[in-house]
Amino acid sequence: MDLLRQACAKLSNLCDEHQLDRNSSVTVRVLTPDEAIGAKADKDFVIKKGKERVIEACWNGYHGQAFTDRPGDWQDSLNALLALDLDRIEQRAIFTAGLNAVLLGLGLTEKTIHCKDDEPVKCGEEFTTELYQRFGVRRFGMIGLQPAILNAMVEGFGAVRMRVVDLNEDNIGQKRCDVKVWDGEKDLEKLIEWCEIGVATGSTVVNGSINELREKFVAAGKPLVFFGNTISGVASLMKLERICPFAS
Repeated sequence: MDLLRQACAKLSNLCDEHQLDRNSSVTVRVLTPDEAIGAKADKDFVIKKGKERVIEACWNGYHGQAFTDRPGDWQDSLNALLALDLDRIEQRAIFTAGLNAVLLGLGLTEKTIHCKDDEPVKCGEEFTTELYQRFGVRRFGMIGLQPAILNAMVEGFGAVRMRVVDLNEDNIGQKRCDVKVWDGEKDLEKLIEWCEIGVATGSTVVNGSINELREKFVAAGKPLVFFGNTISGVASLMKLERICPFAS
């Protein structure tokens, strides 16, 4: 079953358990690149390029975000959030951001807001350190190009121990940090076969690719670690491993 649908069912149960007002307001707005990642952040980040955006939900004064290529503003009730059509990517993004805000308010997740300015670069370094502490020097497969994390992992583990797949046609076939970017649709199985550890962007929960991704890593018997604030709520509810050092 789709992880996001499972998370939605769990959130509905939590609403009853915590006696939340299902008529309470949830608002979602699209952030500017500077709002999302800071004016001083490197222009090479995809958020800065404007092709994909961060949306931010607010519920009872608590904020949660999601990264998406189908951004849009939205305002309705908590009950309407739970009734969104999760077959549509734009509504998956809205639900994910709202989920993050509500779970933050309940104290059931953390780090739902993207890091800013020089923190994304520091994130790559800390992310690599945490991977090393847990796994040592291994072969890593990255699903969803994140330049700062890739750069730090290449510096820490060497380009020969890194492979990357991405869905962005601007990246596929290009070299990033001495690593050629493979096609995320055609080359995923090749990457899983090659790597020992997977590291994946949490935005896979919005585009729906997380389901196949997890199934393939489970079948291969290999660990999969997610990065980013988008997946904060789903990771907490579904017990997925996530590293996101500088989100707030």
